Amino acid sequence: MGDCVNGAEIMKNAMDEFKDIQEYMVIAREENAVKTYAKLRKKYFYLKALLNSLGVNLTDLDEIKE
Repeated sequence: MGDCVNGAEIMKNAMDEFKDIQEYMVIAREENAVKTYAKLRKKYFYLKALLNSLGVNLTDLDEIKE
């Protein structure tokens, strides 16, 4: 079981990453870093889709709301 990652670990990691990506997106928007924001936005949508598929309600967690 050493290499096995369970659903709870996947969900926690994705939620942590989702939180971080949102923080970076806010900074990129404030700095008008258009290319950086666009790259972060792609990852944001990927993580959002993953979390939705895992049944995570993003209503309160999603600060960007795109």
